[in-house]
Amino acid sequence: MDVLSTIDTFAWIFWLLLILVFLVIEMLTVELTFLMLALGGIVGLVADLGGAPLWLQVIIAATAAIALVVFLRPRMLQRLQRSADTRPSNVEALLGLEGEVLMTVSRVAGQVKLANGDVWTARSDGDTRLHPGAHIEVARIDGATAVVRARGQETTP
Repeated sequence: MDVLSTIDTFAWIFWLLLILVFLVIEMLTVELTFLMLALGGIVGLVADLGGAPLWLQVIIAATAAIALVVFLRPRMLQRLQRSADTRPSNVEALLGLEGEVLMTVSRVAGQVKLANGDVWTARSDGDTRLHPGAHIEVARIDGATAVVRARGQETTP
């Protein structure tokens, strides 16, 4: 028995090992590329079990893997990302949020209650003083201080 016929006889073991390696790498990366390569390996295994010669198995597996990476992977990634929560969070959720002045807000200090119920230390975005009861909106956040402006006012650069 020569080397090529031995390799051809036991090619199914190679395909199983290759599929296993690709699946382990996919579990570590979770980017779906190695899943597509593992599926291409399964196609190569099926070609081996169907009696195709080794060179044809490799071509069929590579073609299937490339087709899956090019056509199926983008759709799967899009589907996974579609379910992601697109609502703003953290600081981004506070920008533009309305509220009311509790203690006079100047360029140095003040206190506001935002529409979400949080009470923040605040500074004025411009030179204007905002008195208790005034309606405001958050222009930006500087550390733990909300920089606010009177509602409806433009942002100062």
